[in-house]
Amino acid sequence: MVRSKEKRDYYEVLGISKTATADEIKKAYRKLAVKYHPDKNPGDKDAEDNFKEVSEAYEILSDPSQRQKYDQFGHHAFGAGKGGGGSGFGGFGDIDLEEALRTFMGAAGGGNSIFDDFFGGGRRRSADTRTRGADLRYDLEIDFEEAVLGSKREMTLNVQKECATCGGSGAEKGTGKETCRQCGGSGAVISSSGMFQMRQTCPICRGTGQVITKPCAKCGGSGRVKARRNLTLKIPAGVETGSRLRLSGKGEGGSRGGPPGDLYVVLHVRQHKLFQRNGADIYCTMPVPFHIATLGGQIQIPTIHGYAKLKIPAGSESGKEFRLRGKGVKSIHGYGSGDEYVRMIVEVPEGLNKKQKKLIRELEETLSDSNFPLTRKLKTHAKRFFARKKKMEG
Repeated sequence: MVRSKEKRDYYEVLGISKTATADEIKKAYRKLAVKYHPDKNPGDKDAEDNFKEVSEAYEILSDPSQRQKYDQFGHHAFGAGKGGGGSGFGGFGDIDLEEALRTFMGAAGGGNSIFDDFFGGGRRRSADTRTRGADLRYDLEIDFEEAVLGSKREMTLNVQKECATCGGSGAEKGTGKETCRQCGGSGAVISSSGMFQMRQTCPICRGTGQVITKPCAKCGGSGRVKARRNLTLKIPAGVETGSRLRLSGKGEGGSRGGPPGDLYVVLHVRQHKLFQRNGADIYCTMPVPFHIATLGGQIQIPTIHGYAKLKIPAGSESGKEFRLRGKGVKSIHGYGSGDEYVRMIVEVPEGLNKKQKKLIRELEETLSDSNFPLTRKLKTHAKRFFARKKKMEG
């Protein structure tokens, strides 16, 4: 899958139908994100572009309101803001469709509409060329321990940042801007056709009314250059897969003095071999030696905070569940902690020697159905069943 010049349909990018559920969208995204992640494809530009494309599609289709806009208006619902820069992330961006429609109809607070421009009306455009930098997305895989206990991560990203040579202005030092000769500083050019006049954005100054006389040699007049940015990311305790951390001003640098965008780090938590998690609660399966399950006793249970003691009542069976209050995950909002639920499984010993086997056989001779209530109950039900069966057949 290689990104073409023409934006592809987001459903096609993820390989799903337009009726796909939220779970199907998430499943398709995770599969492709793992396949094309830059960490697994170092130096592969196609994989990097595919990863950005997949992330961009998921960002829209995973949000019900964004997906509704996309289904109705397609890519036009989000302007040209989508798409990203740097390694391992794609761009964010959105427009307010209601505001766009009001502007289109000339109802945005008395401002100009597209009809004003078309028929030659309208006012002179602002000469402010500053543009806010793009918001960026970075998908980060973290360990279970980092998610439940919190941690810090050092990150290095490739981003567009303000050009230090020209200070983001785009002009060579000692030079500035001059009034655009094509439009005379109005930011628009007018062409006539019979009784109609058509007003269009000036192709030279792109509507700003000014042009740079001598572009900066370092950035080529864009006001931005590619650079590596080192960041320290603080991961708070309690995050989950899908949690987004926003780093204000750490996205791409603005153009010609504009403010930088933000960086959104989307977390993906690896599975753990001992613990499972459901919200703030932790689940753990614990083997219990058969003699402790029979006679009762105390065992040590691992929790995410350390070992805890657990009393096992005599006669406990496999599947019995115990609750350890407050031993779960601390709320990310600071409202206490969840619990840990321990499900016990009776473990039968292996590799017995002759003496151990002899002792168990001696014990067996002293036992009867009265020592096994579940067995006794099953035999009673079976006896009743066969008695009724015999009666029906007779």
